[in-house]
Amino acid sequence: MSNPYTTPQDAEDAYYDAIEEKDLQAFMEVWEECEEVLCLLPMMAAQRGKDAIRKLWEPLMQSDVSLDIQTKHLAWVETPDIAIHLIEELVKSPGQDEPQPVYATNIFRKTGEGWRLLMHQNSPTPPPPGLHVPGMEM
Repeated sequence: MSNPYTTPQDAEDAYYDAIEEKDLQAFMEVWEECEEVLCLLPMMAAQRGKDAIRKLWEPLMQSDVSLDIQTKHLAWVETPDIAIHLIEELVKSPGQDEPQPVYATNIFRKTGEGWRLLMHQNSPTPPPPGLHVPGMEM
């Protein structure tokens, strides 16, 4: 790997930069070289392994759709070799007036090649107060 990310934040920044720049090669470089890597996007089956993750993201990276993603850290846990970042992604795509919030969990692991992304998971944010969503009663 040609790019040793010295901190989890370096790897996370490279991940979101690659998405915005639609650079599939840079995007895949952030992921750890192991079959444990996993990407779970809303309403999709979890994709395990770099080949499956590449196939999942390739259509978006090759499309004309551009995304602007701003991130806000909500929680951050780091050990010497694992980092877990819970963030809010504010995603703005063409035709939207306001960015849509999405929660994401990024898990990084320190390897001999620096920090790499081990798992990325997205989930919708909770509905606004007062909005009734069937099946979400508590």
